[in-house]
Amino acid sequence: MLDFINAYFEQIKETISNIPAEKIEEVLNIIFEAYKNDRCLFVFGNGGSAATASHIACDAAKGTVAPGKRRFKAMCLSDNAPLITAWANDTDYRNTFGEQLKNFVQPGDVALGLSFSGMSPNVINAFKTANEMGATSILFSGKSGGEAKKVAKVHILVPSEHMQQIEDIHAMLNHIIFMALKERIAEYEPEQDAGAK
Repeated sequence: MLDFINAYFEQIKETISNIPAEKIEEVLNIIFEAYKNDRCLFVFGNGGSAATASHIACDAAKGTVAPGKRRFKAMCLSDNAPLITAWANDTDYRNTFGEQLKNFVQPGDVALGLSFSGMSPNVINAFKTANEMGATSILFSGKSGGEAKKVAKVHILVPSEHMQQIEDIHAMLNHIIFMALKERIAEYEPEQDAGAK
């Protein structure tokens, strides 16, 4: 059993070492730009990725709160079971996230989708909706990124075939990005942008 545990840790470390830090910073910059413009983050996924999406929305909305600063707006589209099942039952499961976005998404918003395989039809459709409506679509995936990487504007690939390890690292990406975002929000003064114009 110790061999299994140590091998798991080593595999995680090796996979992390193959994720470019610059891609993580790119996502952080996009999300911070959304904050500065008072835009919203929408997060979604299926199964374990739905749980991670909910975690991300929680950390984005609460974990970035800084004294005296405007709060960041974030919503998980995987959380509303009645609405998800209504769209799935009355139309098609592939519409469960995209149709929700149509109620809320605005230009400058961010749509962050998680998919282990990159092949989830409802994630892909949500990216198409986000792109059409002027939002920035971001994919966290594993494996090869699937079809979703062709639709998302930005893609962080966790280069692994192991679902559990991919989900572990997606959670780590969440913590890295939103801990850094909280620091940026705490230091941000809107006058900085006004003076630069």
